[in-house]
Amino acid sequence: MKATYALSKPTIVVGESTKLSLVVRFGAEGKKEDAPRRKLNLSLVLDRSGSMGGTPLRQAIKAAQALVGEMKEDDRVSVVIFDDSPDTIVDPVLAKDKKGIQDKIGKARAGGCTNLSGGWLEGVKHVKKHAKKDEVNRVLLLTDGQANMGITDPDVLKKTSGEKAGEGVVTTTLGFGSGFNEDLLIGMAREAEGNFYFIESPEDVEQVFKIELEGLSSVIGQNLVVSVRPDEVVEHGWVLNKYRIQEKGNELEVTLGDVYAVEDKVLALELEVKPTKAGPVKVASVQFQYQTVVDGSIKDGSGEFVVTVNAGTAEEAAAAAQDINVIGEARRLETAKLKDEAVDLADKGDLKNAAQKLRKMAEDLRNSPLANQFAFAEEIEQLEHFADRLEKRSYDGVLRKELRDQSYQAGARSRGDLAQRGTAGGSAAGLPTVTSADGGVVVRCEKEGGKLRIKVISDGFDASKNVQFPRAIRQEGVTYLVENVVGSNDGSFYRAAGWIKRLLRPGETVSASSGGSARRSSGSSSKAAKTPATAADLPTCTEIGDGVLVQCVPEGKKLRARVVSDGFNPNYNIRFPRSIRELGVLYVCDEVVEASGGGSYVAGGEIKRLIQ
Repeated sequence: MKATYALSKPTIVVGESTKLSLVVRFGAEGKKEDAPRRKLNLSLVLDRSGSMGGTPLRQAIKAAQALVGEMKEDDRVSVVIFDDSPDTIVDPVLAKDKKGIQDKIGKARAGGCTNLSGGWLEGVKHVKKHAKKDEVNRVLLLTDGQANMGITDPDVLKKTSGEKAGEGVVTTTLGFGSGFNEDLLIGMAREAEGNFYFIESPEDVEQVFKIELEGLSSVIGQNLVVSVRPDEVVEHGWVLNKYRIQEKGNELEVTLGDVYAVEDKVLALELEVKPTKAGPVKVASVQFQYQTVVDGSIKDGSGEFVVTVNAGTAEEAAAAAQDINVIGEARRLETAKLKDEAVDLADKGDLKNAAQKLRKMAEDLRNSPLANQFAFAEEIEQLEHFADRLEKRSYDGVLRKELRDQSYQAGARSRGDLAQRGTAGGSAAGLPTVTSADGGVVVRCEKEGGKLRIKVISDGFDASKNVQFPRAIRQEGVTYLVENVVGSNDGSFYRAAGWIKRLLRPGETVSASSGGSARRSSGSSSKAAKTPATAADLPTCTEIGDGVLVQCVPEGKKLRARVVSDGFNPNYNIRFPRSIRELGVLYVCDEVVEASGGGSYVAGGEIKRLIQ
C-alpha cells in the first residue's frame, strides 16, 4: 500500500500564522486490477417486515441474488431474513450452487414487525463461525424500518456493533426508503468501521450492493491506523474526516479501517502553521500501520513520512500556485460537517439558522474557483435547495436522510458515485409550459445512480455532458426548454442560462401531485372499513403505496390483527373485520387511526389483500 500527501499551499510566510490543508491518500501500488482478491465470508441480512412488502422487497431480493451471482465459488455466504424473528434461509455455504442460493432468496415474503437486532446478530453469528483473518468477514444489514422488537436501544446496538468488529466481524448497514433510523445505521457502521448507504428508491439497491461488493473484493489493507505528530510550528490542528480519533499527548491517532484498491482512503487535516525561519520547514511526522495478505498469510505493514512546507516572504507565498485539488477536498469535508450541523439545528426547530449556514457555504463556494468544477457547481445547487426546503419548513425524514447521507459519504468515502446522492424535493409543476421546442434548447431530467441529472437532447450538443441546472425544479422524466446552454470554463459540463420552461410532449398534461400518509390521529372521523364476506373476496394490490399494512397473528385460539407498518405500536389491538381475518394474509388499509380513548387502533376505508 502506498501513501502520498499534498498541501494546499507550497509556500507560506515566515512569522505569520497560515491555515494549511493537508491531504493524505492511501491506495494500491501499481494497477488497481492487479491487487490480490481476498476470499469473502458474507452474511446478507434482509428485512422482510411488512413495510418491505411490494416493490421494496422484490428489489432487495433481486439485488441480493445479483450479489450472489458476482461472488466467487470459494467465497462463503449465508442469508438471514427477519421480521418478528430471524430466519436463516441459507446456512453458511460456499457460493458454488449460486442458482440454489438465489432460488431460496427469491422465496422471501414480507410480513411482521422489525426485529433488527435478532436478524443482525444471527448474521454476525454465521460470519464469526467461519471467520478467518485473511478473509473479508462482513455482515450486510438491509432494513427499511425502526427496530421495534428485540434489542431496540440505539446506543446498545451501536456499542455492540463496535464490539463485534473487535471480534473480527464488520457490519455494513443499508437504509432503505424513508422510515429507517439513519442515526442508528450510520452509528453502527462507524462503530464497526463498515459502510453505510442510503437507498432512497427501490431501483437503487442493486447498484449499492454492487458498490459494496466491488470494495470488499478489492481490500488491500485492513485496520489502517494513522498517527500524526505535529511539529512545534503547528499552533493548532484538527481532522476533517469522520473517522475515530484519539488524542495521545501531542499526537493524533486516526482509525481509517479498510482500504480498497478501487477507492483511495483519504485523511484530511487543517493545520495552523507559524514558521520562524525561511526554507523547508517540518510540519508533521506521519506514521501508519495496517494488515495485509502476502502469499496467503496476514502480514503487518507500516510506513512513515515527514510533511514539509517552504517558508518565505509574502511575495514568494503570493506567487506560489495553490493546489486546487487539496483545497477542494478540504471544502468538501467542511461542507459535510456543515450539513450535520444544519441537521442538528433543524432537529431542535431552528430551521432559520440551519438554512443560513447552508446558504453561507453555498455563497462561499460560488465565489471561489471551485465553482468552475461540476461537483462544486452541483454542491452549490444542493445547498441552496436544502436551504429553500428548510426556510419553507419542509423538513422531513427524506431531507434529513439526504443531508446525513451526503455528510457521511463525503466524510468517510472518496467515490464520486456515492457523493451528493439524493432525488427528493424537486418539482417542475410551477414552471410555465410550452408545446414547441422552437427558440430554445431541449434538456431532460433522468435519474442516474441515485442522482437527478440533466442532459441535452437537442442536436449540436454533447449528450454525455451534465447540465448544471436548478435542483428545485428537477423532476425525473420531465423535459424542459431552456433559453440557452453554455459550456463551463473547462468545457467539462454545461450550464443552463436564461429562462426555463417545461416542454410538454404530445398528449402530456401537468397534474398536481397527489399523495399523503396514513392517518393515525385520535378521534378521526374516518369512514368505517368496508367488509366483504371473506379475505378471498377482497380486492387485491401489489404495492402498499400510502396505505397501512395489517397482519393477523395467532393469539391463543384467536387471530389477532395488528399493524405492522412503521410508526405504529404493534402491541395495540386494532378494530378489524373478523370475517376477513386469515393467518398469513397481509392487508393494506386506506387508513388506520387511533381510537378516541387511545391505546388501540381502528381500520378505516377500503381494505385490500397484498399479493406478493
